[in-house]
Order: sequence, then structure tokens, then C-alpha cells
Amino acid sequence: MKKRNNLKIFLIGVFIFLIFGSATGLYAQEIFQDEVIADVAQKAIPSVVNIASSKEVTVEEPLFLFDPFFSLNIPKKRTARALGSGVIMSEDGYIVTNYHVIGEADKVEVRLSDGRTFAANIIGGDPKSDIAVIKIDAKDLPVMPLGDTSKLRIGTIVLAVGNPFGLSQTVTMGIISALGRSGLGITDYENFIQTDAAINPGNSGGALVNLKGELIGINTAILSETGGNVGVGFTIPVDLALSVMNSLIKHGKVIRGWLGVTVQDITPEIAKAMNLNSTKGVLIAGVEENSPAEKGGVRKGDVILELNSKPVINSSELRIRIAELPPGTQAKLKVLRDGKETELNVTAGDLSGASISMGEFEILDNKILGGATVSDITDVAREKLELPQKLQGTLVLKVENGSAAASIVRPGDVIMEIDNKETKNVEELKKVLSGSLGHKISVKIYRRGSVMRFSIVR
Repeated sequence: MKKRNNLKIFLIGVFIFLIFGSATGLYAQEIFQDEVIADVAQKAIPSVVNIASSKEVTVEEPLFLFDPFFSLNIPKKRTARALGSGVIMSEDGYIVTNYHVIGEADKVEVRLSDGRTFAANIIGGDPKSDIAVIKIDAKDLPVMPLGDTSKLRIGTIVLAVGNPFGLSQTVTMGIISALGRSGLGITDYENFIQTDAAINPGNSGGALVNLKGELIGINTAILSETGGNVGVGFTIPVDLALSVMNSLIKHGKVIRGWLGVTVQDITPEIAKAMNLNSTKGVLIAGVEENSPAEKGGVRKGDVILELNSKPVINSSELRIRIAELPPGTQAKLKVLRDGKETELNVTAGDLSGASISMGEFEILDNKILGGATVSDITDVAREKLELPQKLQGTLVLKVENGSAAASIVRPGDVIMEIDNKETKNVEELKKVLSGSLGHKISVKIYRRGSVMRFSIVR
């Protein structure tokens, strides 16, 4: 009986120890995490600056002459102001921010965390990636170490540091909610990190930091119907920001690499049609004539699995990685062709020097678009014609004088739909035109920033 009571006492003691020890451990872990977050915040804050930009604009104001129904519009000058954040990238004063923070500003003022204020020079800006670089005349500035974005994981704790609503040195915490976000129409080159760390107006250009105190991104935008934080913020990965920054500093503009391919994501339907085992990689939908890709042996129908030994996630990510290739450097592609993997070496070209020409097709149906020469939309076309990244359709390259197409389309137009059927590429356009169409046909076209519809009566 005595032994049994001793055993009970022992077991109760073990139970109490486990409960108390577990609670103590969790409490200690919580204190440790709090200290880590506080330490990271204190180290990151000095590297994030407040930016105030201003630009003089001319607006017309009505001047009433005796009668309110008769007035003159008098041009008057006003100063447009914007507030944002920036991240110090070098000890001698280079700062990265968003292009939309400084835009075409006349004056930019930077305030450091220690209260010092500097006038900044605009080094350059790239609206396609929404990155801009400014410079202040200072030395020995605090610079954050850079993180490795290839190792980011969904669920990782992050801090957003910036100046929301002009409130300097504000830190919010959240997690990485998603990676590789694209197709949002925020910028032309999208590969966003999504976070639920609170990002509000004024946070733009600020830092997203991991718990190692490393910079992993430049906060850029929020998805919100009210304009305030709802837990969906987007950040430009630091490697993309760094690539744009270096090009702006060195060349005064962004020099982007070019291979000359049209790519698309592999859907389950495409994988089934091509007898692919998975949807991994990116499909080559077209190869431009005399392009670096064609010279390097890339073929239509190839599936790119890797670029420079790094797996290819999706078409948006691949487009950015190609753009980051310095012209003249060699890119190693691992492609899947006819069920076999092979490696190709392609020398990157300069996107700005490329011409718009690829896979031209003449539409033969003279009753609708006869005389129009069209092609798929390539990266070169998007760059040269400043077409939105989300825009899908078939690009019009040429139109014969007096042809059926001449009364509907012009060179540079993008044919988006015919009879409410999407025409995302040449193949789809040809399929729609060869199908059953009514007596009255509607054509949806994108032209210089506007979307319009035309009707054709056959």
C-alpha cells in the first residue's frame, strides 16, 4: 500500500513538473521571440527614411465675370505633394524607393531616423517595376544586410518598416502570405511577396525585413477598397529592386535582357495535351526570328524547366529573370523537348535594341480582317508600345491600304475579342475567324490606352 502511494506521489510530481516546465518553456520562448523582434526593429529603423516630394503643376480655375454662367479658365500653379518611405542601400547615400513616391518630382527631401534632413537628387526611376533611386550627400549611413529571396517561405514572420500617414519609424508585424504574386496590374514586372503586415499610405518604398534583420523587399502597394490596410500588401523582392537600382546608377536607365520568346504557364489541360507528367516549368509558345533564343536552339513547344540552374516557377517569374540578365551574358536553359531533358546556352540580347517582329500571319478572311498582318504579343512589343502587362490579345503589325481590315484596325492595335470570344494569340484569332460567325460581328480592340468596340456587317 505504501509503495502504491509513493508511486502516485511520484506520478503527480512528474505531471506537475511537465505542466510547469512546459508553461515555463513557452513563456521563455515568447519572451525570447519578443526580444528578437524588438532587436530586429531597432536595427532596421535607422535604415528606413521618410521621403517628401513636391512638384509644381498647372491647374485651370474658373474666374466668374459678373454672371456665374459666363466664366474664364485661368491657369494657376499649385504644388502637388507626396509622402513615402525609402531604404538606405549604401553608406554614401543611395536610397531606393518607389517610382510612384517621387514620380517626376521637382524636389525631394529625405529625413533620417536621427532627425537630419537632406535634399535629394533623383538618380533615375523605372515605372515598369515601380523602383526609383535617389541620392543624398551623406556618409557612414546605416545599411541593412540583404536577404536571400530564393529561401523565403510562406508563413515566415516579417516586419514592415516605414512612415504610414507621415508617422515616422512605424513598425508592423505579419507573415509572408504568398510568393510570386503577378497579374495584378500594379506594375509591368510583377513577382510580388504578399504579406499581411500592415501597409498603409506612406509605407510605399519602405522595408520588409525578416527576423534575421535582413532586407527582403521594398513595400509597394496594398489591395484595398478603402485605401487602408486590410491585410493584403505587396512587396517588390529585394533582388529585383537591387538589379533595377544598379542599372539606374550605372546607365541612368534600366537595361533589360532579352531572349526573344513568348511564354505561357502550363495548365493541366496543356500538360494533358502535351503528355507532360506535371505542370512544372513554362511553355515556349513562340520564338522570334533572329532572336537570341532562336540562335541558341530554343524551339516552339519546348518547356523551360530551369534558368541558370534555378527552377522556373511561372511565366511572370521567368520574364523578370530574363529581364535581369545583363545583355551579352550567357544563360543556361534546361528544357524538356519530346520527353527528354536537354541543356541550351543562349546569349542574352538587349530588349531596348530589339525590333518588333515575330511569327507574322496574314489574316485571309477578306470580309472581316483581310489585309491585316498580326502576331502574338511579345516582350519587345510590350516594351516598345507600352502595352499593359495584363493585356492579352493579338497584335496588329501591318494593315494594307484599302483592305477590309483598314476600316477597323491600325498598326499597334491589339485585337482582344471577336464576337465575345477571346483572341489571346494568333492561333485563337484564326480559330475564331474560321468558326461560325453571324451577320453582325463585334470586334473588341485595345488602342493607345483605350478599349473600344467596332461592329462589322457582312
